[in-house]
Amino acid sequence: MRVPRREFLGSVAGLAAASVIPRSALAGFAHEFASERLYPPTDLSYFDTPITPAPSEIHFGYAAITWGGNDRQAIEDIASLGFPGIQLRSNCIEEFGNPNGLRDFLTQHNLRFVALSSGEIDPDPALEAQQIALHTAHAEFLQKAGGFYLQVVDRRPQSREVSETECKRLGKLLTKLGRRIADLGISLGYHNHMGSRGEHPQGVDWIMESVDPRYARLELDVAHYVEGGGDPVAAIDKFADRLLFLHIKDAERLRGAKDPFRFVELGRGSVNLPGVFDALRKINFRGWAIVELDAVPDKARTPKESAVISKIYLQEKLKLKL
Repeated sequence: MRVPRREFLGSVAGLAAASVIPRSALAGFAHEFASERLYPPTDLSYFDTPITPAPSEIHFGYAAITWGGNDRQAIEDIASLGFPGIQLRSNCIEEFGNPNGLRDFLTQHNLRFVALSSGEIDPDPALEAQQIALHTAHAEFLQKAGGFYLQVVDRRPQSREVSETECKRLGKLLTKLGRRIADLGISLGYHNHMGSRGEHPQGVDWIMESVDPRYARLELDVAHYVEGGGDPVAAIDKFADRLLFLHIKDAERLRGAKDPFRFVELGRGSVNLPGVFDALRKINFRGWAIVELDAVPDKARTPKESAVISKIYLQEKLKLKL
């Protein structure tokens, strides 16, 4: 075996030095070296304990829908209240035109573009190519504007009951769309909604059973789930590993009115919001929760004033931080 010249000369020098050192000195050095460990003892017991998941960490955003299309005012108001994120609807594409302009405007207000409401998706096979093209274009705008999630909803047929077959067809379409926009780094969320195939818990189950979770997940709206006859606390546990983000929303029951309910500020309705956040903590949910109010229930208030009411509820009643 060949030895490098430097190592050979070093070995020769070492032998030469050792030849002039008394045997007693060498013996003492060897004893001292043997009594010292090259590395300190290491505690490896933590390998016997499984790594625990990180605790729940919820980031709050607010939906601009309450402002009725005036997104610039919505951005200013939501930012002024300290919400770190925002959800916008697809009308922002026309309002801002250039995604870079929207991105800059959000950056100026220290807001993260959490989600874009992309509109309805129809599982009719004849419309599939058109549907995927439309929502992919929205995802491209979202990506260039610095956003994270694309939200889609659907509309249930008016003249008949929803079938398992069409729900599963919708789930497969969501997978196709999600796979397409995954190349952009955008995640797809299905929004359960009144008047949709996912209005009732059974419909949500059928849809999610046929969705590939790598490409599409559930965007759980807790108030819509309640009005559809479900328990959002149970849904959070059931879909713990399928949740993309949530809509935090409240609704109150109405007697003798045309509509049996209306959406209201947080804490003013009947949705079990404390239970919702307890459930999120139990599953160690880490992600975004978007506070949403479709319209101001009391026309004497502004959208910002309604947002203040919900913020106070989160901070003072539920002891949560934005």
